[in-house]
Amino acid sequence: MSVETRISLETLTAKAPEAAEFMRHFSNANRLMLLCYIAQRETAVTDLQEALGIKQPALSQQLAELRHAGLVKTRRESRQIFYSIADGRAEAVMKLLFRLFCDPESGPTDEPAVTGSTDPVVEQAALPPKDAAHFARIVPLT
Repeated sequence: MSVETRISLETLTAKAPEAAEFMRHFSNANRLMLLCYIAQRETAVTDLQEALGIKQPALSQQLAELRHAGLVKTRRESRQIFYSIADGRAEAVMKLLFRLFCDPESGPTDEPAVTGSTDPVVEQAALPPKDAAHFARIVPLT
């Protein structure tokens, strides 16, 4: 998000529950692996089960949740069901996660992910060393 982008507190408050629910779908390791795999290519259920080693009951449950959330869609071909990403936001999140966690070119770095903000309410310092706490400093409005 650029420094010029200003979003009102009311908008943030209104959108936070929707965003939290959306992100909840990425918080389960099996669902995340399914999304990672499906984001790379349309995939048959049998291929998902074989590649990821997720047992059928858990696979069905997690795929059903992703379908219900509208993150993936299905296509039937004969007796096989194929899954693909259905939500552009999910696709964007997966691209970001691939870049942050899976791209060997952009591995861990000591560079701060977020630089100092010019926001008058919250001034962010450079990220602390690993395992150290990070706090925002509240700056009075002038």
